[in-house]
Amino acid sequence: MRTSPFALHAAAAVTGVLLLTACGSQQAGSDALSEGGSARAEGKAGGKGTSSLPGAFSCVPRTRPGASAAPTPPVLSGDPAKLEKDGVKITNLGGDTRACADFTVANHGAQALTYTIAFTFMSDEGRALTNTVSVVPAVKPGQTVRRVVTADGLPPDARAEARVAITKVRTVPAAEAPAKDGACPPSGTRVYADDGDAAMGLRAVSIHLENCGSEVTQLNGYPKLQLLDAAHKPAEGVRVLHGGSAISTGTGADGAPRPIALKPGERAYAVMVWRNTVENGEPVNAPYVRVRAKEGAAPVIVTPELDLGTTGKLGIGPWKKDETPRSPGGSPDRPRP
Repeated sequence: MRTSPFALHAAAAVTGVLLLTACGSQQAGSDALSEGGSARAEGKAGGKGTSSLPGAFSCVPRTRPGASAAPTPPVLSGDPAKLEKDGVKITNLGGDTRACADFTVANHGAQALTYTIAFTFMSDEGRALTNTVSVVPAVKPGQTVRRVVTADGLPPDARAEARVAITKVRTVPAAEAPAKDGACPPSGTRVYADDGDAAMGLRAVSIHLENCGSEVTQLNGYPKLQLLDAAHKPAEGVRVLHGGSAISTGTGADGAPRPIALKPGERAYAVMVWRNTVENGEPVNAPYVRVRAKEGAAPVIVTPELDLGTTGKLGIGPWKKDETPRSPGGSPDRPRP
């Protein structure tokens, strides 16, 4: 079973619900842009839904048939104080041709941050209809960015009364954010994590590296990992083991390290594997992992949502050359043993 760790954990942590009214369009260059700069929100695996490009769309309540000319205000359901989380706030609602919600992202920190935000669209009865994960990159300190999240493809009877909730917010320094696409980073390599697999308490997530530069990239051994908690502090009480056999076999994290020379356009991967078994002791959760492809490499922070239980162990396999064909969307599938 293929499950996004971020969406898996977010779906269980609904923090606020809004009853949607209606949707409309807005011209480019409007209030859908940011205050103090611009950024882009984009959909991510974890459910069916999207976030608009800057200024392309805004979720605007419309007047209900037979009502006055004034737009119908949003109807809140649940604790309004929970409609704002970690600098993210839902500000407007809609649900005519699509279920949608405007939201803002405010960076109150001292450095530029990339935000990954999980939303859950639900029925009026509270049944989850779809999960959507939006990425808002490089929000500068003191900047507020306005964006819209939508859930396309819902039936009319569902989208007309659909509710939306902020379920989880994760942030990483923009300078260490994963780069799955777009411009090639200064390092000449893209590093990111995939959606992973989860079954019977066993978790496996692959770290991918693509040589997007013009020189050959040399790899030999294991990625260098640092586990971080929700406050971005080093997680304690966890051993990072080379190879996955101490956790489970057949995960793709086994085998001896071998030298790899990646030509421009070629890729490699390494598999993280763990169990979320809980016995005696305090469970360890480490949402973030700072990854260095090798000693001295530029760090990248991925968000695999490590729920390590009380095992105290994370296995990491060696770098292996990735020969997996790319999917029609251009992204490689997770290599499998």
